[in-house]
Amino acid sequence: MKKLLLAVAAILPAWSAAHAQDSRDIRVRVGLGAQVRPRFIGADGTSVVPLFHVNLARGAKEFSFGAPDDSPSIALFSKNGFSFGPAGNIEGRRRESDVGAPVGSVSRTFEAGAFAQYLVGDSFRLRAELLKGINGHEGLVGEVAADKIWRNGDRYVVSVGPRVLFSDARYERAYFGVSPAASLASGLPAYRPGGGVHGVAVASGVSYELSRNWGLFGYARYERLVGHAAKSPIIRAFGSRDQLSGGIGLNYTFTIHR
Repeated sequence: MKKLLLAVAAILPAWSAAHAQDSRDIRVRVGLGAQVRPRFIGADGTSVVPLFHVNLARGAKEFSFGAPDDSPSIALFSKNGFSFGPAGNIEGRRRESDVGAPVGSVSRTFEAGAFAQYLVGDSFRLRAELLKGINGHEGLVGEVAADKIWRNGDRYVVSVGPRVLFSDARYERAYFGVSPAASLASGLPAYRPGGGVHGVAVASGVSYELSRNWGLFGYARYERLVGHAAKSPIIRAFGSRDQLSGGIGLNYTFTIHR
């Protein structure tokens, strides 16, 4: 539910701003579907969870582009293709039973931070995010992404691009480290990773209008753990360096008349 909750939080201020500054109609696109994704970062298995998507457009303007793996965010400043603002995420918990060894649990984490992006016309975008765990892993985690975009208005939008994922030592120790106590309990060698790049990925998204109101959307993403994460005894013994996810859903678009 995290995407839905954060998307709703993003909608309210955006709708209020539109109401205050412009009397034109507001188009709302809501998507619902299902996705398969790793149970947690570095997991060897996957789980099926709901997939949500929400977007707003003012009047006859196109819906803004968003990659499927963007953290929910609100653009407080947007001019000449450049925008930035706050971003947030909720990272699911990792229990020892999920790993299959007594290596410690990581609580569900609320992450808060910011994003900045630059959109070149409708064909290319650069984006960077940096988030801080308020609880749970309590670390810093970020991503730098580039997307090539093909679109015909809102009729169809297709994107694909690489990502580089990085984090600090606190984040990596939470998910990939093995403390001396965990080493004694699990039989794994003690491991104390530092920060740096922990993964590289490629993600692709697509949306297609079937009619004025209905449409399809979906995504696919492949991530490869590298650096200290790839060397983790937890990943080598119980997890996987390869992280696959993907989903498909149905969009519905409606108009709030002003």
